[in-house]
Amino acid sequence: MTEAEPLLELWRGAFCESQHRGHAVVWQEGAGVVASWGDPDLVILPRSSCKMIQALPLVESGAAAAYGLSEAQLALSCASHNAAEIHNRMVTEWITGLGLNPEEALRCGPQMPRDWDVKRALIKTDDSPCRVHNNCSGKHSGFLTLSQHLGGGPDYVNPDHPVQKAVRAAFEDVTGEESPGFGIDGCSAPNFATTVTGLARAMGRFAAATGEGDARDRAMFRLTRAMAAHPVLVAGEGRSCTALMRAMDGRATVKTGAEAVFVAIVPERRMGIAVKIEDGGTRASEAVTTQLLVGLGVLDADHPVAQQYTRGPIQNWDGLETGFMRTAQSLRDWRP
Repeated sequence: MTEAEPLLELWRGAFCESQHRGHAVVWQEGAGVVASWGDPDLVILPRSSCKMIQALPLVESGAAAAYGLSEAQLALSCASHNAAEIHNRMVTEWITGLGLNPEEALRCGPQMPRDWDVKRALIKTDDSPCRVHNNCSGKHSGFLTLSQHLGGGPDYVNPDHPVQKAVRAAFEDVTGEESPGFGIDGCSAPNFATTVTGLARAMGRFAAATGEGDARDRAMFRLTRAMAAHPVLVAGEGRSCTALMRAMDGRATVKTGAEAVFVAIVPERRMGIAVKIEDGGTRASEAVTTQLLVGLGVLDADHPVAQQYTRGPIQNWDGLETGFMRTAQSLRDWRP
């Protein structure tokens, strides 16, 4: 089996202090794997990087249309959000609009908000975080909508629930692989496994969607464009997904996942990217994905956001530059 490759180094002065190893695949629809690092056949849990796949049944079933979901809500259904006020308000209005109580209906657990203003307000009032604050509450709002549309029961995260059966069928179709199983994600929903290549293949299929094909093609097109049009809803201020999509001005869609999984969808190249860092270090998955987007020509290497995620700088508490990051030479040299 191919081993993980060194993909990112952390330098302090003249010393390489740390190194992240991992796996990456670039897939082009119609051509297959056009580049890979590490083990392309490694089986991984994609975690939140696959939320656009999990949202496919919401759109292609007709549930999104039946409930009049907006483009912004579709973006939120793919989000790992900061629980900023905009996220919390949208989730609350969405769930109550279904005639449900968010705290009773949502199956994702309470989570302290990542957004500093909301977190500070909770601390000042000694309030506890709630389920709406969970970074996956937008995805769960989509699950609840689909469950109502399908006439499913309240336990929509159960692997045998119609919602999760529909998610698994969509997942296996777009990855082109039968999933060997699943793990339970941080939000209590099943997270189906696939290979790094399978995940890249799925992103390539999203990239090639025209919006003029069958129901799945139209769903992939709508979700990808919704995410690109509403980057702040997909993550939030200070987050790489939001910053990168803003920097690329809609030319590509990106999504992070826990344990250093990262994906990108590049429609103009009909290409998908999947990255998995062996040690779970998110800074490395961000750096590798950013470097590949530079190589694809959809992000300027000199853009401040590109520099931030591929180089740094690394600063100490007094603001002094003490080091820098450096992606692998093979990543920096790669062009399709």
